[in-house]
Amino acid sequence: MSKSLRRSEKWFRRGLWLVAFIFAGFLITLGGLLINDLPRVERVLSIDDFLDASQAEPLRDGIRQYDLEIEALQTRLSQAQSELDAARELNRSGRESLNNWVSTRTATERPDYDEELVERTRELDKLTAHENRARKVVQELHRDIETQSIARANTDESLRKLHDAAYVELVRAQDRAGLRVFGYRLLLTLPLLLLAGWLFARKRESQWWPFVWGYILFALFVFFVELVPYLPPFGGYVRAVVGVIVTVLVGRYAIVSLQRYLERQREIEAQPDVQRRQQLSYDVALSRLDKSVCPSCERTVDLKDGVTDFCPHCGICIYDHCTVCTARKNAFSKFCFQCGSPAPSNVEPSAASSSEAPSSTLAPSI
Repeated sequence: MSKSLRRSEKWFRRGLWLVAFIFAGFLITLGGLLINDLPRVERVLSIDDFLDASQAEPLRDGIRQYDLEIEALQTRLSQAQSELDAARELNRSGRESLNNWVSTRTATERPDYDEELVERTRELDKLTAHENRARKVVQELHRDIETQSIARANTDESLRKLHDAAYVELVRAQDRAGLRVFGYRLLLTLPLLLLAGWLFARKRESQWWPFVWGYILFALFVFFVELVPYLPPFGGYVRAVVGVIVTVLVGRYAIVSLQRYLERQREIEAQPDVQRRQQLSYDVALSRLDKSVCPSCERTVDLKDGVTDFCPHCGICIYDHCTVCTARKNAFSKFCFQCGSPAPSNVEPSAASSSEAPSSTLAPSI
């Protein structure tokens, strides 16, 4: 903050900057709500939107039917496996019983056991046949499950191919939708940026500057936060084109502004000393002197040597002497710091003809 400002004016400036930031905050909140609702203008797409229903539905029905049949076969297989285990256990027990009985008969050598041997062997053959039938049922169920699983896998592969083709179309549609949403963002953001540029060029030092700067901060936030991160990455073309356009616009504005500034400075420096000082506002002149620059040409001047009274670049008077006490003083001061005498009227800054913003507007120094 410039030392030339009044204490109250400094606090007013700080308060107005606070107003600018608060204003920008509310605008950013409102803009964020609007930007976040933009994707709702596009319908949410799914892969089913691009599947051929006449082909996909029969395949899905077939997969569901295969799943039911495989589940039923697995249930039957579980039961058949239980029966096979039971038959295998009975057969094993029967063989052990027969072997024990044969061992007993051999030990006693009783011929009346021959008929019982035949009967026991016949019973064991029945158990073996039952086990074989159970094993055959299990094997057939395994083959049926494998056949159904292969058929299901083939059907699932056909459905997957349809899904892959539909997914490609879905990605393309989502890219187009994303580009449209970006276009909506750009249509909202571009006018905001153009208006912010116009306000910066024409109104940044007006009496309404807190709202102007608040809006400019809002527009910059919308551009860098709400727009730039969502630039479509199609090979970087969109990002590069936008960057080129923005760079050209900003660069052209800077070049034109610089040329105008230099031309205006040449015109000012060609004017008489008194006329140039009349065109400078009191606060602007003191602010530039605080920075050790010439109030007129804005070039650096050594003001601490105690002997420099005129700008060596443009010749404007910077220090003069009081007409009453002859003290060396700032030529732009309204009163002598030593005796308090008013400065001559020909060196008083004219607020009406000032080309700079008057201090009463509390405009920021940019």
